[in-house]
Parts: sequence; C-alpha cells; structure tokens
Amino acid sequence: MKRVTLGGSNVEVSEICLGTMTFGNQTDEADAHAQLDRAAAIGMTFLDCAEMYPVNPVRAETVGKSEEILGRWLARPGNRNRVEIATKITGPNANLRDGKPYDGAIIRQAIDNSLSRLQTDRIDLYQLHWPLRGTWAFRRNWDFDSTGRSKQQVLDHMADVLEAVTDAIGAGKLRAFGLSNETAWGLTRWCDMAERTGGPRVASIQNEYSLLYRLYDTDLAETANAEEVTLLAYSPLAAGLLSGKYRDGAMPAGSRAAVDRAHGGPGLLGGRKTERALEAVSAYHELAAEHGWDPVHLAIAWQLTRPFRNIPIIGATDIEQLEHGIAGFGKTPSEELCKAIDDLHRQHGLPY
Repeated sequence: MKRVTLGGSNVEVSEICLGTMTFGNQTDEADAHAQLDRAAAIGMTFLDCAEMYPVNPVRAETVGKSEEILGRWLARPGNRNRVEIATKITGPNANLRDGKPYDGAIIRQAIDNSLSRLQTDRIDLYQLHWPLRGTWAFRRNWDFDSTGRSKQQVLDHMADVLEAVTDAIGAGKLRAFGLSNETAWGLTRWCDMAERTGGPRVASIQNEYSLLYRLYDTDLAETANAEEVTLLAYSPLAAGLLSGKYRDGAMPAGSRAAVDRAHGGPGLLGGRKTERALEAVSAYHELAAEHGWDPVHLAIAWQLTRPFRNIPIIGATDIEQLEHGIAGFGKTPSEELCKAIDDLHRQHGLPY
C-alpha cells in the first residue's frame, strides 16, 4: 500500500487507516486481532483509536477497552514496529473524568494512561477528540452558536495544551500532534499558537468526510492545504449508510444502528439516517452500478481523488466486512465518474 506523510511531520503511514472504535463492543477481541493481522499483512499499518472507545454507545464500563484490545495485539512479538498508532484524548464526556475538560495536566496523565493500555512506549499521533469551546461537528452545524466566548481563554488553553504535548514529544512518548472535529478558525489558531510558542505543528485533522458529508471541501480544505495538514477522514461510508445496509427500512442485526437502539438510542446513526440521506444513498448506488463499481469501493476510492491530503479511515464490524473493503483497494474512479459524483452532490447536498 502507498505510504504518505502526516502533514509536515516525519510520521509516515499507510494511505488508508484502520479504525478500531468497535473493538470491545460490536467486535470481539478475536475478530479485532484477526482484522489487525490482515491489515498489517497488506500494508495498512495506520491504526486509529481513542481513550473513550468503543462507541455506539459510549459507556463508562467499556471506556478504554479498544485501546486495551489493541494493546494486547501490539504486545505480541514484532507487532509494534509494524504499525503506526493514533489515539485521542476525549473532550468533556460524563463517562470519563466525571465530564471534566482536558488541560495540560490532564493531557499528561491521559497520555500515560493510553500508553499503559496500549502496552507501548510511544504513540505516533496524539489527537484532541473535539475542541473544548464546541464545534459544528456531530450534526451541530444546523444550530452552532459561537458567541459568548473569550478568545483569550481559548488561546491560553491552546498554549497550555501545546506545552504538555511538547513535553511528551520531548520525552519520546509522542511523535506528532493532531486535532479532530475542528473548524477552520480553530485549525488556524492552533497553527499560529505553535509558531508563537515553538510547540508542535498540527500534522492532521480528523473530521467526518464522505460522499454524503462534504463540509470539509471549502474553508477547512483551503486552511489545511495552506498549513500542510492531512485530513483523516472518518465515516467515509457515512456510518454504514453508503453500504446500502439500511435501504428500504432494513435494520440488520448487529449493525451500528441496531446496537444503538438495543441500548436505548434512536438508531439513527448519530443523526445521519434521514429520509434525504437514504435518497442520496440510492442515487449513489445507481451511479456506482452504471459505472461497474461496488458502492463501498467507490466511496473509499473517491476520497483519494480529492484535491487535498486525505487518509480515509475505514472501520469494520468483522473480518468479512474488512475483506470487502480491501477488495476495492488500488482502484481509481475515472474523471467522468468523479464529475458525475459532483453532479449528484449538488442534487443531494448535506442530507443530514
């Protein structure tokens, strides 16, 4: 698999990343380890995790399990040096630290906690899961309100965080620093603060991006290109919508929506499962069929055609799903097909 560099860092990773957020919930340890073995065997060496995983739903009793499962695989002889590990510190969440927000001191401890669960001495990319000041991510773009904030408090927080990350990099615990669910303004300020303080440059930004969700295309893409920041695109299948598994009212057993509903949730994939989204999915499936593409393969391959640094993060509930995704690696959609995708995007823009 092609190798790429994260932003302006010296961390080289595979051009597609394997997400691990289902490990310990929908995906048991045996299947998780089988996925990791398979990924490493084909050169998909970039692995993404987070201290709060597994998700859907996030529960206090499962927090940290994904890192622990990944850690037991990393502890096997030879595995750690085969892969690059990314993980994240969680923003305010009632299931961790009683909802207390992170600062420099908490980040220092959280890094050590993740290292312990991962059974490693270093994390290749350490990310902030979401900004403390809030974000328009997670379907908040419809009602996002950024008024009433102190710019100076935000900047002071950034300086405090960068100091902690700088110390961890100096100690060899971290190699690169990244953001997640950030905005163009936030990314710019983080880059400015790094220049001002001598802290680490932002190497990556992990935001949602898919055929159905293209908010990144404008201000963020311009900012990231100018600042040499790589997008780690999560939910490239729109939480499974683009696979077609939820068409015609289907709710497959063990699916993300079904698991959420089983735990008392609405089963709407975090607000993604709307009537307009399902209409868009049908349109993309018809387009894929016209051009002889599997819709899952097209959704992932299209990401690699975008005019910015972009690493899609694929996740699989089981090894069978992973094999399906792998079968499409190396394929590139034609310019004609990409143009048709853009035409569909104009017809079905922002369906959730």
